[in-house]
Order: sequence, then structure tokens, then C-alpha cells
Amino acid sequence: MARRGAQHSNTVNRSNKKATPAKARPGSKPRRGFWRTAANSDRHELYELAVQEVVSECDFIDRVWRARRGRLPTSLREDFCGTAKASTEWVRRRATNTAIGVDLDSSVIRWGERRHRSNLPGTMASRITILEANVLEVETPGVDTVVAMNFSYFIFKDRATLVRYFRRVFEALADDGIFICDAYGGSQAHAEQEEERSLDGFTYVWDQNQYNPITGDVVNHIHFRFPDGSELKRAFTYRWRLWSLPEIQDALREAGFARATVYWEGTDHRSGTGNGVFRPSTRGEACEGWIAYIAAEKSVPRAARARRSGGR
Repeated sequence: MARRGAQHSNTVNRSNKKATPAKARPGSKPRRGFWRTAANSDRHELYELAVQEVVSECDFIDRVWRARRGRLPTSLREDFCGTAKASTEWVRRRATNTAIGVDLDSSVIRWGERRHRSNLPGTMASRITILEANVLEVETPGVDTVVAMNFSYFIFKDRATLVRYFRRVFEALADDGIFICDAYGGSQAHAEQEEERSLDGFTYVWDQNQYNPITGDVVNHIHFRFPDGSELKRAFTYRWRLWSLPEIQDALREAGFARATVYWEGTDHRSGTGNGVFRPSTRGEACEGWIAYIAAEKSVPRAARARRSGGR
């Protein structure tokens, strides 16, 4: 299984407002060794800085559960977990929380162990289990929530395999469990182009290198460029199928989920860009680039079923 996917660049019209690393104070002199170069940089660290915002992701999980179940979840499975940064944040959040991370890449699992989990207090670390396994085959205890973020499940290029994965998730969830994933799209998602975003000491480059309109297959790269002119070229490569929201929702329903809800990002009307607030919606805008979340419920509470059927 490939490492976790790249976050779509926030330079497009609609963006997921990810927090960026703190900038150096204006006018301050760089610390010794502060300037990043390709030679002294770690690609996993750069990925986490440029792509991930696990606090916001865990906030979103809690918000969905409050709205859909009236409580907070405790158990999480992070599929395609990579460095398992989200799992680490999850157990930090509450003393009752537990996490299972699943990934096939042993090297990135070890990196996450050194960088994240080895620094946790023993009681906290004991609430994380990391499995080097295939998400299509892994067996885990029932959990409240399974997440597949950063478009990682786009690695499944045919519908049968996608539905198979969703069925495995369905089976891993508790009776009232919720599966949360994200998706991206928009007219720019089909363009073969590069987009740059300047961060603290380096530039993140999202390279949509190939798109096949017949199959929907894409090849995307992440490059990192540095002030000295050096570059980590193709630090990460993703060979995906660009699944649409209707296709994903149909596959979730076929896998057995009772309801799949799209959370669409609102618009900052002053700038015309995304405002970072995602709400349930059945209508989106035909913007050039968007990111959405999908919450798929294994079951729908009786009261919700009654409302949907008009009380019959």
C-alpha cells in the first residue's frame, strides 16, 4: 500500500484551510542550521509540515460524532496511517481514547515510532497499536471510527476493489460506527500542472503530472524546493484513480453503509476561497478546486429513520 496521499494545494479557488508552520519573526536572523536544503531535510517531516493538520481532523471527527450520535467517540482506526500522526493526536486528546494504525510500509511506521510514539508517556503510548498490514485483509477489534484521509483509498482503481475496501471498513466498525474519508476534485483536478505553496524554509509543490480521461487514472508527485536552489524531486508519488463524490457514495452504499453524508466547505465571500468550515450538504459549487469530507454511517438511529420517512 502506498504512503498516505498528498493534500491538494490550497492555491486553488476552494481550499482546505490547513495550518502552516510558524514563520520566523520578521527581521530575525536565522538560527545556525535553520535554512533547509535538500541535503539536510527529511521528506516525512516536510510532508507532515506541508500536508497534515491532525488537530483539525480530530476536531472534525468529534464534531461529526456529536451531531450524528450525541456523544464523543473513543476508538479510532487510521487506515493508510503512514507515520500515525493522527493516531498519536487521538490518544493525546482524551485519556479514554485508543487508536489502531494500519499501513504496509514498515519504514514509514518506524519513522513515526521514532518521531512520535517514542516520545509519549507510557500510559499514552500503550493506547496505540500499529499494524503493518494490508487494509483489505487486516482484522481488528470493532472501533467507533475508521478514517482514510488524504485521499489514500484512491489507490484502489477499480470499483470492485473500492467496494471491497469499504466492506472491510464496514465490518471493522461497531454497530453505530462511522467511517470518515476525504476527496478532492474540480476542473483543475484534471489539469496536468504544478502548484506551489511557500512554507517556512521550503516550497511545497503539488505536481499533477498525468491524467487519463478514459480511465480516470492520475499520477501525482510531491516535490520540495529550497532557497539554495536544491530540490527533493518526487519525494512522494501517487498513482490513483480520481474518484467522484457520486461514485464514492454509491460504493459506500453498496458496501452496506446506511447513509453517506458529504461535508462541503463554505465560502469566504470576501476572498472567494474556502473558509475552512465543512457542513453537511447536497449541493456544491462548480469551483476549480475543492476538498470535501464524507461521513458514512454503518447504521442510522431510529429517530433519524423516522424523520427521513416522514414519521411513517
